[in-house]
Amino acid sequence: MCFFICVFLLVNQRNLCKIKWKRGYIYGKEIRSDNPLGYVPENKLLRQFAIPSIIAMLVSSLYNIVDQFFIGNAVGELGNAATNIAFPLNTSCVAIALLMGIGGASTFNLSMGRGDSKGAGKYIGNSATVMLVLGVVLSAVTLLFLAPLLRFFGSPEEVLPYAMEYTRITALGFPFLILSTGGGHLVRADGSPKMTMAINIVGAVVNTVLDAIFVFGFGWGMTGAAAATVIGQVIASIMVIVYLSHYKTVPLHRDAFLPKAEVVLWVVSLGAAPCFNQLAMMLVQIVLNRTLKYYGGLSIYGESIPIACSGIIAKVSMIVMAFVIGISQGLQPIVSFNYGAKKYGRVKKSYFMAIRISAVICVISFVLFQAFPRQIISIFGNGSELYFDFGVNFFRKYLFFICLCFMQPISANFFTAIGKPKKGIFMSLTRQIIFLLPLLLILPRFMGIDGVMYAGPIADLVATIVCIILVVLEMRRPEFAKN
Repeated sequence: MCFFICVFLLVNQRNLCKIKWKRGYIYGKEIRSDNPLGYVPENKLLRQFAIPSIIAMLVSSLYNIVDQFFIGNAVGELGNAATNIAFPLNTSCVAIALLMGIGGASTFNLSMGRGDSKGAGKYIGNSATVMLVLGVVLSAVTLLFLAPLLRFFGSPEEVLPYAMEYTRITALGFPFLILSTGGGHLVRADGSPKMTMAINIVGAVVNTVLDAIFVFGFGWGMTGAAAATVIGQVIASIMVIVYLSHYKTVPLHRDAFLPKAEVVLWVVSLGAAPCFNQLAMMLVQIVLNRTLKYYGGLSIYGESIPIACSGIIAKVSMIVMAFVIGISQGLQPIVSFNYGAKKYGRVKKSYFMAIRISAVICVISFVLFQAFPRQIISIFGNGSELYFDFGVNFFRKYLFFICLCFMQPISANFFTAIGKPKKGIFMSLTRQIIFLLPLLLILPRFMGIDGVMYAGPIADLVATIVCIILVVLEMRRPEFAKN
């Protein structure tokens, strides 16, 4: 029912919007003809855009968390390990979605800020088309090389059958996952953050309900969880397609969806930072899985327990990052438009407001993760005492500096939003590639599996210091220093 209601609103929203702006009055009050991003108070704008973005990110993360919950309770440790092995493929989908979604939204908002409304629509249309094409390609490659890919991701032989069963089905949903995730950014750029939230909520609710039916009701295990996920993604992507056919800000004609090299390249340049951040996460996840498998096999925990626990910790930390990334996404249209309009004081104020809010969230998360790690792990099913012993230890050490994890994603997205993709890309690579990856390769050689645990907080600390230095230097530039 909620799906059909949302579709109805999507179909009719364009006409409603036209009526309001044509008259120049809303409920008897005169409205301004310029873009609200340029004059509405920054705290109100950030709340308006960030809250739906946070909810959308939280709901989006539920796809993996819900699967982890049902699989963990129905299948057990090996099922939890299987979802973690398949997780790099999900990350690659998100990378493509952010590449074209944030890139398309940033180019669109910068174009609108410069007053180029005529050419702005091509950035939205080209982004949507490329998302679908790349999703189909990734799906085909995954299905053709499924077993070798999962082994490369670090799958133990006892986990491989579960991982293959799960991924064989979820791979069919890659085009829909990419379009629903990336399309949300295109919808948000149109001034409809609540619709982005609705799209994600409908998809996640469908996934959750079907998970319960397929896994517990029908006893389909890994297959049921995978099928529920794909169906939810299909419905969410249909809602995106319907919305794009009734875009409010500019009409999206058929030629807007025909890929043009110069348009795609500009979109890619501004979407590269969050994309590289996701690709870096994928690479780190692969190295982490393989490292845990090797050094876990040399320890009392074995190969599967460290991988299973690592998967749970990754999913839980996604909840925290959903808040942070949601805030950074809500910040993006505000910063892009005002920077394009040369309102640098509003850009600066919005950025630091996002930093303060995110810092509070991350500090609260640190307290919870240090105080209740076993209780959190137990949500995702039972296991041996060794399983909980490793999980609690890993939780407390690996996420020790999660209180600092807000700085990098918000700052990287900030640089992307103001049209400085090189700085955004560099900042996106600091934590994952420049610091964490070498530490994962070096520390376990001297400390065994404990080296993996300490690699995380060290990388978080050093990456934060680098981000602070780059932001301070940017804020000393004339346009920011005098505002």
